[in-house]
Amino acid sequence: MRNIFFVSIIGIFFFQCSSEAPKEVVQESIIEDVNPAAEGFDVENSDAKAIEIADAVMEKMGGRKAWDELKVVSWNFFGARKLWWNKHTGDVRIEFPESDSNILITNIFTHQGKIKLDGEEVIDPDSIKKYSEMAESMWINDAYWLFMPFKLKDSKTTLKYLDIDTANGGVYSHVLQLTFNDIGDTPENKYLVYVDTTTMLVNQWSYFGNASDSVSAFTTPWADYQDYGGLLLASDRGKRGITEITVLDSIAESVFTEF
Repeated sequence: MRNIFFVSIIGIFFFQCSSEAPKEVVQESIIEDVNPAAEGFDVENSDAKAIEIADAVMEKMGGRKAWDELKVVSWNFFGARKLWWNKHTGDVRIEFPESDSNILITNIFTHQGKIKLDGEEVIDPDSIKKYSEMAESMWINDAYWLFMPFKLKDSKTTLKYLDIDTANGGVYSHVLQLTFNDIGDTPENKYLVYVDTTTMLVNQWSYFGNASDSVSAFTTPWADYQDYGGLLLASDRGKRGITEITVLDSIAESVFTEF
């Protein structure tokens, strides 16, 4: 498939650390009813403190109600592709800035797709299935880079509280370990999620290809938070950025049915 590619997300970033003593700061607990865990969240093996911080992050970023009511969002992932996602219907459209001859449309609930390659609509069922799955994988990756803090208590995830450390040039941060149990495209992954002890916003993450790895494959900041339709979203990932973030109440049905 020409002109369609995945962006390499492997890179190493370094941050200076402050020598001042860390402050043990955790906001008041958020009532569980305000941010219930997804069905299948590994509450048994997750730490209560980690769950408390995940709830505080959700609240700071706009709250569970705003996340649940998010209807349509679009964004440009690192300049490689533009996505439109109807969160309620599951429809996804992916375009590629380098070429308008390739467009992927899929639905993450029904797994049905509509594909245009090299300017022509694909009609072969096997090819449609193949590229629909590719589109879903792109969406899984790209959406996680934008919305991960809202998904800390997703199904089959485990949260552990590790410690307070410094991130982003010396900002004291709670460190959460996020692992997965047989879910997603890469269930063997692990993340360390850094949460600013003062703002209670995610300010950095480190990615590990395997949960057993002791050295991260990369670390990037989460910065430049702005309000998008009642949600605080961070666009700055260091050397790369997520741009053109737009939250909409509705969108024309044709976006997900026509090329």
